Amino acid sequence: MRAWCELHRPDIKLEVPRLACYPAEAAHQLQHIIETYKGDYQIGLVGSSLGGYLSTWLNAQYGFRAALVNPAVKPYDLLADYLGPQKNPYTGETYLLEPHHMDELKALDVASISHPETLWLLQQEGDEVLDYREAVAKYQGCKQTVEAGGDHAFVGFDRYPADIIQFLGL
Repeated sequence: MRAWCELHRPDIKLEVPRLACYPAEAAHQLQHIIETYKGDYQIGLVGSSLGGYLSTWLNAQYGFRAALVNPAVKPYDLLADYLGPQKNPYTGETYLLEPHHMDELKALDVASISHPETLWLLQQEGDEVLDYREAVAKYQGCKQTVEAGGDHAFVGFDRYPADIIQFLGL
C-alpha cells in the first residue's frame, strides 16, 4: 500500500502506526492519531487481521470508511489460546498476554454494522489463521471481495490499492 501511494498518490499522508501490544493502549493510540489528523485530513482506514478488527471499531466510532483485509472477527476467542509470554514478530518486543486483555478486546467489539456502505471486506478463503466464514457473515451487507485460495497475508494484495483508495474516497 505504501509503495503504491508513494508512486501514484504522493499527496496521501499514509500512517502505519506501531501500536502497543495491549488492546486498550493500541485503541488509545489510534484515537490520538485520529484526533490529531481529523481536522486537517480526510481519513480512510485499511486494516488487516487485528488491524481490521480495530478499523471496524474506529469506523463505528468516527464513521471513516475502511477496507478490511482478512479481518479478525473475534480476536478475544482466538488469542485466549495464547495467554502468557509473547514476542511481537515485527518489533521483537516481549509482553505478557493476560485474561484482562481479552476483556479489553471485547470492549472494542462492534456487535452490528450500522453503516455497511462504509466498509469493504477483502477476504481470502485460504486464510490459515482465521475462519473466513466469520468475516463474510459479520460483514454481510458490506461490499465484499471473497477470493478462493490465498492465505492470511492476502496473496495478490497489490491488485487492490487503487480500488481501495477510490473506495475510501481519498
